[in-house]
Amino acid sequence: MLSRLARLIIRHRVRVLIGALVVLVASFAYGGQVTSKLSAGGFDNPASASSLATRALDHQFHTGSANVVLLVTARHGTVDDPAVAAAGRALTGRLAATADVEGAVSYWSLDSAPPLRSRDAHQALVLARLTGTDDQVNTRVTHLDPLLGGRDPHIEVALTGQAAVSHQIGTTVRADLARAEAIAIPITLVLLLVVFGSAVAALLPLAVGALAVGGTFAALTVLASLTKVSIFSLNLTTALGLGLAIDYSLFIVNRYREELAGGAEPDDAIVRTMATAGRTVLFSSATVAVSLAALLVFPMFFLRSFAYAGIAVVTVAALGAVVVLPGLLALLGRRVNSLDLRRGVLGLVGRRPRPASAQGFWHRLATGVMHRPLVVAAGVIAVLLVLGAPFTGVRFGQPDDRVLPTAASTRQAAEALRRGFASNESSALSVVAPSSTGSSPGAVSAYAAGLSRLDGVARVDAVTGSFIGGTLARPATPATAARFTNPTGTWLSVVPREGVEPESPAGERLVHAVRALPAPWKVLVGGPSAALVDAKAAVGQRLPWALGIIAGVTLVTLFLLFGSVLVPVKAVVLNLLSLSATFGAMVWVFQEGHGAGLLHFTATGTLDSTTPILMFCIAFGLSMDYEVFLLSRIKEEHDRGSDTISSVALGLERTGRLVTAAAALLAVVFLSFATSGVTFIKVFGLGLTLAVLMDATLIRGLLVPAFMRLAGRANWWAPAPLRRIYDRWGISEGPAVHDGRVTSAIDSLPDVLARAE
Repeated sequence: MLSRLARLIIRHRVRVLIGALVVLVASFAYGGQVTSKLSAGGFDNPASASSLATRALDHQFHTGSANVVLLVTARHGTVDDPAVAAAGRALTGRLAATADVEGAVSYWSLDSAPPLRSRDAHQALVLARLTGTDDQVNTRVTHLDPLLGGRDPHIEVALTGQAAVSHQIGTTVRADLARAEAIAIPITLVLLLVVFGSAVAALLPLAVGALAVGGTFAALTVLASLTKVSIFSLNLTTALGLGLAIDYSLFIVNRYREELAGGAEPDDAIVRTMATAGRTVLFSSATVAVSLAALLVFPMFFLRSFAYAGIAVVTVAALGAVVVLPGLLALLGRRVNSLDLRRGVLGLVGRRPRPASAQGFWHRLATGVMHRPLVVAAGVIAVLLVLGAPFTGVRFGQPDDRVLPTAASTRQAAEALRRGFASNESSALSVVAPSSTGSSPGAVSAYAAGLSRLDGVARVDAVTGSFIGGTLARPATPATAARFTNPTGTWLSVVPREGVEPESPAGERLVHAVRALPAPWKVLVGGPSAALVDAKAAVGQRLPWALGIIAGVTLVTLFLLFGSVLVPVKAVVLNLLSLSATFGAMVWVFQEGHGAGLLHFTATGTLDSTTPILMFCIAFGLSMDYEVFLLSRIKEEHDRGSDTISSVALGLERTGRLVTAAAALLAVVFLSFATSGVTFIKVFGLGLTLAVLMDATLIRGLLVPAFMRLAGRANWWAPAPLRRIYDRWGISEGPAVHDGRVTSAIDSLPDVLARAE
C-alpha cells in the first residue's frame, strides 16, 4: 500500500506540496490564537467528593474557599494602630466592591480575629473569593491589580492565594515556552546540519515539524471549542512536534540517501524508502499515539489534554513524513545532498550514508556485547535498578506556589504566610452538608467541636461560631452566621494549624480524619488537601487500565509487525526497566532536592501526581519508537538469511548512528523545557531528556543486543496458532524468510545460555 502511495505522490508531487503549503498556512492562521482558547487548572477529578463540595458551595451557598489572599504589612507600628486599621478596612471595602468578588473579610472586619494577624502583629490578612470557572477566575484575578498599586503611607499589599498563584504559573509557562523554542530551534538546526552534512537535507525535518506543530494548534483550537483543554498541553505540542518530525524525517531521508548511494534511481529510491522506513514510521507513530491515548482513561482534563495534543501531533507528524516528505524528495531528487558541508567541520559526522560493515562503531559494539551477553546484561540491569531504587520512596502531591521561582511575587507572599501566621486560612477544608435542613444548633456545635479537637486543626468556623480545641472560642454574629447556612443546609470551615501544608502528608491525614469523624448528616469534604487525596485516588484506580491498554496494544502491534512472541515482551520489559530508572532519578533530584541549587527549584518532599504518568506515557511511546526502528532493520537482515549475530550487528550498525542522532535532537528539545522556572515543567523536560538518552544508549546499544543474543533463534518464534494469525494478518515488507528451525527454536531454549557463550 505504501509503495502505491509513494508512486501516486511522485506523479502528483507539485499538487501534494501546494496542498501541504495551503494546510500549513491555514493551520497557523486558524490555530495561531490557540493560547486564548485553552484552560488553566484541570488537576482535580470533577466527579470526586471534593469537587462536588466545591460545586455545592458555589451553587447552593454562593460562597467557597478563599482563592484570593491579600497580605497587608504595616509600614510603621502594628496592624492594630488606628491609621493602619483604617487603611485595612478601606482596602477590604474596595476588594468587596470589586466585580466578581464575594465574601471579602479581613482581620479588621472580623473584629480583630487573632488567626488573621501574624505572630509579630506587623501583618494581617484580607480573604476573598473570585467567582466563576477556572478560566474566568484566571482572567478576573488581574482585575485586582489596582488594589496593589499606589503608595499608601500606612500599608503595603501583596497578592497570593490559589487564583493568583495559578495565574502566575500560567504566565510563567507561556514565557518559558517562548524561551524554550528560541533555544531549541537554532540548536536543532545546527545539529541537523551536523547529522546530514547537507543544508537541504537538514531543512526537511523542520518543514515537517512546522506542519506538525501548526496542524496540532488547529486541532487543539477545534477541541477547545468542544471540551476543556489545558494550556500546558502546548509544551507537549511543541516538543513532540519538533522531536517526532525530526525522528521520522531523519529515518526516511537517511534511508532515501542510502538507496541513492546503492545505485537506485530517485523515484525507485522513494518507493523502496516508503516500503521500509515509511512503514516503520507508521507503526512507530501508532505505538506513540496509543501510549498517549491511555491518558484518556483519567478524569482530570489536565492529563486528557495531553492525550488530545499528543495524538494530534503524532498523527500530523506521521502524515507529514509519509505524504509531504516523499513529495519534497521527489521534487529534489539527487539535489537532497545539495549545499554539501562535508568538507568543513561538519564532515566529521555529516557524511553520506555508507553500507553497514564490520568496520563501523555500532557493529563492533554489538559484536562485543554479544560475545559476553550475560555480563553486559547483568551490569546494565544492576545500574538501572540502582537508579530506580529511590522511586520506591516516592510521595505524590499537587503543585502549589513553590513550583514558581523564588522571585515570583505570589510565592514570596505565600512564604510570608507560612513564616508569620499560626494557621493556614487559605487552605481551609470545607465540610458541606447540603441537605441538613432542620439541624439543631446543638448538633452543629457538637460536630464543630469534635472537628476542632482533631489533630492538625487550628479552628473550625460554623453557623454557631468559631471552635478551638473542642470549645466555643467566639460566638457567631448575624453576619458570620449567614455565611454558613441557607434554607436547605449548612457548611463548616476547618482551618489547619501551622505546619499542616495542604499539599503534604499531614494535609492528607487531616482529610482522612475529617472524613472518618461521624457526622449528623451526609457531608462532602472539599478544599486543597481533599482535592489532592481525591486526585491520587482517581489516578490509582485508573492507572492499571492505562498500563493495560499501553502494554496490550503494544504487544499486539509488535507481534503483527515482527511475528514474534518474545520480541514484544522483551521490548515492554526493557522499556519498563529503563523508565523505572528515570523515575528513580527524578525522585532523587526533585523530591529529595539533590541539585536544587544548581537547577533552581524548591524541593517540597513530593512529586506532582500527574507528571510521572504523563512522562511514562510519552517516554514509553518514544522508547517503542526507537525499538521499532532498530528491530525493523534487524528483522530485515534476518529475513534475508542472516543469523542472529549478523542480523543484530548489521541492524544496529544501520540504525545506531541515526537513533543516537534522533535521541540527541529530541533531548535538545526536551532539555530546553528544563530551563522553565516552573518546577513540574522542569521535571517534565529533564525527565524525558534522561529517558530518551538512556533508552538510546543503555537499552538500544547494550541490552537489546545482549538479550537477542541470549534468545538466539527463539527471537522470532511464535506458537503455531499465532504464526497462522501473523501469516494472515501480519504486516511485512515482503516475503519473510521462515525456516523450520525458527518455528521450533523455542524447543531449544534450555540451550540458549550455552549458545550465548
